Formats: sequence, C-alpha cells, structure tokens
Amino acid sequence: MSEITFEALCQRARAVLNPRRLSESAEAGGVGAALLADDGQVYVGVCIDTGSSMGFCAEHAAAGAMVTAGANRVLKMVAVLWDGSVIPPCGRCREFISQLHPENGETQVMVAEDTVVTLRELLPFSSI
Repeated sequence: MSEITFEALCQRARAVLNPRRLSESAEAGGVGAALLADDGQVYVGVCIDTGSSMGFCAEHAAAGAMVTAGANRVLKMVAVLWDGSVIPPCGRCREFISQLHPENGETQVMVAEDTVVTLRELLPFSSI
C-alpha cells in the first residue's frame, strides 16, 4: 500500500465540502473529514447541523462509513472547514474515534496546516 499523505487526505476532505441548507432547520457540508483506515481505504464525510442539536460532525460521518465497510482502526485523520482550512476535531469526535479501536490513541491527527499530533495527545487524561 502506498503511503497516503496528509496532503492527499486534505484534498479528499476538501472535495466533499458542499455547504448547503437542507431544510429550515438543517444545514450540511460546511465541514469535511477524511480518515485513513488500516484497510488502506480513505473514508470521507460531512457534518450535518440541525436546529435540535441532533446532527453530527464530519468525522462521525466518515467513521460511520468506515465502520459500515468493516474497518475500525484509524491511522490518520483530518477535518477542514468550508474555506478549506484545517481544524482540530471537537472533544466528542476525539472520544468517539478513540473508542472504536484500542490502538486509535496512536491515530495521527492533523490539527493545523503544519501540525500533526496523536489522538492520545488530544486526550491527555484518557485511558486510551
């Protein structure tokens, strides 16, 4: 398997961005995410924001696609805003990804254009 770079992951995350209003109470596509799983596949997703707070983050959408495909170990992950800038995952996403596989604490997470840390570093007092 060829090494998939963070540049390639960012391109994949940016490719799914499509900010739009779904209804009076829901919007989607303002954040895109890409996850590289240990099966060598890249899974992508977008956020869905609802007025009732029942939506979910782009990382959750990408992780759902990954788990649906049978994988659960994340090697690398990145999320980007509607303008293409890299953003760190929220606390809920950090915890969610950490619970999908016992080794996901070692997931490399791009938190800014030139900054990559492990998920464990983002959850310093976690048991992962």
